[in-house]
Amino acid sequence: MIFMLLFIAITTCITMSLKTLFKPNKIKGKMLSFENFLVLAVVYTIITLGFALIYLLFDIQGYLIVRDGFITEADGFWMRLESSFYFSAMTLFSVGYGDIYPMGIGRMIAVFEALIGYTIPAAFVAKAVLDR
Repeated sequence: MIFMLLFIAITTCITMSLKTLFKPNKIKGKMLSFENFLVLAVVYTIITLGFALIYLLFDIQGYLIVRDGFITEADGFWMRLESSFYFSAMTLFSVGYGDIYPMGIGRMIAVFEALIGYTIPAAFVAKAVLDR
């Protein structure tokens, strides 16, 4: 039950963060302004943290994340959180070193996160150009 509530809360935060890119008249002025940079940085941070928490929830539920080729169920909470955050950032920014990878449903979540990572810059540029 708590798992589902946390999952819904996290996905709501991610959705609300992405929504800021598509709201009219939110990002105004120059394309390269401090406000635009700040909005983009906040959106990326919220999405990275949100997906990291989703990976952490699934890792705690037993859908393991593989680190360095080894399944590490015995890792403590902070190691799992660190690995989840690292994996989320590498997926969102399309780096994907391959040292950490998900199993099971985590693969579909990673695909969705990578898709978001590809579309954020395009949405941001389109929004800035259209507002200009």
